Amino acid sequence: MNSSPLRWVPSLYFAQGLQFFVVMLIAGLMFKNLGVSNADIARWTGLMGLAWAFKPLWSPLIELVPSKKRVVVIAQAIGAAGLAAVALALQLPAWFALSIAVFFVLAYASATHDIACDGLYMASLDAKRQAAYAGWQGAFFNASKFLTLGGLLVLAGWLEKRHGVANAWSVIFLLLALLLAGLAVWNAKVLPPAIGMPPARAQLWQNFAEVLVDFLKKPGIGWFFLFIVLFRFAEGQVQTIGPLFLIEPRDKGGLGLSTEQVGGIYGTAGTAAFLVGSILGGYFTAALGLRRAMPVLLVAMMIPNAVFWGLAKVLPTDLWLTTAAISVEMAGYGFGFVGMILFIMQVVAPGRFNTAHYALGSGVMQLGFIFSKTISGDVEQALGYEAFFAWTVLAGLPVLLLWFWVRRRVMAPAAAA
Repeated sequence: MNSSPLRWVPSLYFAQGLQFFVVMLIAGLMFKNLGVSNADIARWTGLMGLAWAFKPLWSPLIELVPSKKRVVVIAQAIGAAGLAAVALALQLPAWFALSIAVFFVLAYASATHDIACDGLYMASLDAKRQAAYAGWQGAFFNASKFLTLGGLLVLAGWLEKRHGVANAWSVIFLLLALLLAGLAVWNAKVLPPAIGMPPARAQLWQNFAEVLVDFLKKPGIGWFFLFIVLFRFAEGQVQTIGPLFLIEPRDKGGLGLSTEQVGGIYGTAGTAAFLVGSILGGYFTAALGLRRAMPVLLVAMMIPNAVFWGLAKVLPTDLWLTTAAISVEMAGYGFGFVGMILFIMQVVAPGRFNTAHYALGSGVMQLGFIFSKTISGDVEQALGYEAFFAWTVLAGLPVLLLWFWVRRRVMAPAAAA
């Protein structure tokens, strides 16, 4: 009996996002509260993020696994164990080196999870349902960000005042470990079974070469690469520095919010705005089609840059005004990010090896994100917060201009082919 996508898409992508954002965002906030500089945070989390850029190298191996569902569940179990290990590492003298080492393991387990997760999604849904549920996919992927950045961050702030930063974050990572373990149990029950037969093991290396050659021969692939990288160029910088700006003291150009206040904003109005924006973005794109919807999605992706620029310029003291601004930012981000998911899924990935090609496309996307994330700390320290966010507004414009070229000059011949 087939399981309704609404039973498994939310939990599947919530678990995917949870692992990703713990490494790429929550780790940075923890390090910030433990006294690590913005530049070091951006640099180390950027290096961890290379796992998602390199995942295409082993994506053909996942094509050979009969059950992608099994890979998903095992990876989630490994992730739960890793989160518990971080909680322990924070109690040891060499906490920084140990936690960095565990985060690297978590990153590569999570990247492997992504390959199987996206392959299962594409194999289980046709193109129309992929578009319809892309909003749910994106919403719950990023909802994990706002649960951790919301409720758990509020709890972390409360615990920090009473038990110290290291003890507080040990508790947080234990809770995250329990949550991911619970999701692994649930997904083992509700995920749909594997569809189709994998290639024979004897064809492993031939399959790997064939997957890569087939990918690179896609019409317009170079332009697709450039579009994917530019899509996330500004976003990677804003999503790295934005939360740090909120908790930076006001005498250093930040808003000076407490950990609890930031958690409250993202955990309530920010989460609601993001979920609504993501779901609406999915249905909007399903109704118009990707070609017609993409310009609107790209403009929506520029909203976070403009919002943070305004916040850095005005430095409001009214918490309600800040909450409203972050809500607008989150709604725009959620609405626009659907475009990246569907561009890779429906333009880049289709073909004989859609799981591996989606992973390759995602890897290119991650390279752009990691590059922008890695440089963001140094750029911010060189420019200051206000000029930095103004720069990200400009950095979001090239992809909009490139889209019209890609749509008219590249996508049409590719479709004809």
